[in-house]
Amino acid sequence: MAILPADTMNEILKRSEHLEAEMAKGPEHEVYARLAAEYSGLEDVVAAIRAYNAATRERADLKGLLDDPSADREMRDLAAAEMDELADRIETLSDDILILLLPKDAADEKGAILEIRAGTGGSEAALFAGDLFRMYQRYAELRGWKVEILDASDGEVGGYREVIAEVRGKGVFSRLKFESGVHRVQRVPATESSGRIHTSAATVAVLPVAEDVDIEIRAEDIRIDTMRASGAGGQHVNTTDSAVRITHLPTGIIVTSSEKSQHQNRARAMQVLRARLFDMERQRVESERSEARRSQVGSGDRSERIRTYNFPQGRVTDHRINLTLYKLDRVIEGEMDELVDALIADHQAAQLASMGVDA
Repeated sequence: MAILPADTMNEILKRSEHLEAEMAKGPEHEVYARLAAEYSGLEDVVAAIRAYNAATRERADLKGLLDDPSADREMRDLAAAEMDELADRIETLSDDILILLLPKDAADEKGAILEIRAGTGGSEAALFAGDLFRMYQRYAELRGWKVEILDASDGEVGGYREVIAEVRGKGVFSRLKFESGVHRVQRVPATESSGRIHTSAATVAVLPVAEDVDIEIRAEDIRIDTMRASGAGGQHVNTTDSAVRITHLPTGIIVTSSEKSQHQNRARAMQVLRARLFDMERQRVESERSEARRSQVGSGDRSERIRTYNFPQGRVTDHRINLTLYKLDRVIEGEMDELVDALIADHQAAQLASMGVDA
């Protein structure tokens, strides 16, 4: 069992008590909201630390009983049995506290911008991109999140050549951020008459939703063009000059939106641009912190093949953690928690290892 940082845990308990006392004084609304937000953020780790401290005190009492030669045998036998149970509970609480003390990604509680693009494989890649988007839609529905399409370009026979959506809800980015990369599918396409298995791919990018306070975009750094929407047809393509293209001049990033009104398109394109710039800055800072991030889950490398969906064998394999599940039918219907939980656990283990803790 890893040694917990006692000084850090004590400081957290003191900070929680201080925040509670300050809130009890009835400060102004803005001050109270700030205190309450910090207090809420400490609740889980404070509860775990208090439970751990209570368990260690109980263990000390039981050890005193076991060491007492005047205690009768029945009492000592009961104490020994409770000691075994306590050891398991203390180890579990210790692991929980270590995870809770890991550095937090400031973007974890944010919503996410989900971008899916058809890759190699022609029409089948577009169909697969559509399947992936529906998988994430279903996952969002199961978790009580909301999904709104910001921009989309339909495939010629279905699916999407590209679809960009916002996913709103608590902790969205923390659970979707490891989905960025190349997703590969192996199956017999609906358009294939000979029954031959094809391999196609789609790329997924997950960016944290950025607020105005997260990233500043100067008016002189962008060029906004309006144009007539064009594409393969379908509900996402209109025929008016409402499409908007925004170019961020310092980085060369180009964002387009061809949904609904020109005013809405401009707002949505700015939202996507802000998310991309915010993500670019996050990755720059993370890269400077540690070159080892490239070997960790969630490196964000858009060219990395991260997962294969093999329909003939009914399996889905995540190559980063060597996890294979023979439940593709359920995963593609949005039951992704087993995959997501495994990716988060692997990432946390890597963080602990970097701190010299054996996970």
